[in-house]
Amino acid sequence: MPGPKPAPIVLSEKQRDFLNRAVRREKSTQQQARRCSVVLLAADGCDNCSIARRLNLTLQTVRRWRLRWQQVKPAMLTAEVNGDDKQLQQLIVEALSDEKRSGRPATFTPEQICRIVAMACEKPEDSQRPISHWTPREAAEELIKRGIVATISPRTVGRFFKRCGS
Repeated sequence: MPGPKPAPIVLSEKQRDFLNRAVRREKSTQQQARRCSVVLLAADGCDNCSIARRLNLTLQTVRRWRLRWQQVKPAMLTAEVNGDDKQLQQLIVEALSDEKRSGRPATFTPEQICRIVAMACEKPEDSQRPISHWTPREAAEELIKRGIVATISPRTVGRFFKRCGS
């Protein structure tokens, strides 16, 4: 038994133009293009089932992006009334972007990562280490000694080295 009919999506010319450009733009990810297509098809009067079939998506996915668009619609209308095209574009991008995901926060800040990599590029002799190349254990000790990180395991340092090609 079908559920309630979803609220229709009505697009302004600016919104439609931005979505069409995003679908055709080479730098758009497939996710972005698909999400823009969901909104465009919904605005053209397609129901959720036909959008899902046409774009090879689940019904839940189509509902999600349609709902997200509806939630941001009042703010987009305000931006258009104020003539703020930059804010309108930002709102559209936000409406069709992934939300923050749950999970463990990053252990190291981007600044710490940069400092870890920078230290790995230095010669160990400059740090009074009697070795010719950094080992993960020696690097971990030096990072803690310098106060770059409070704690770091040699295994984690080894992963940084591997990722950076050191």
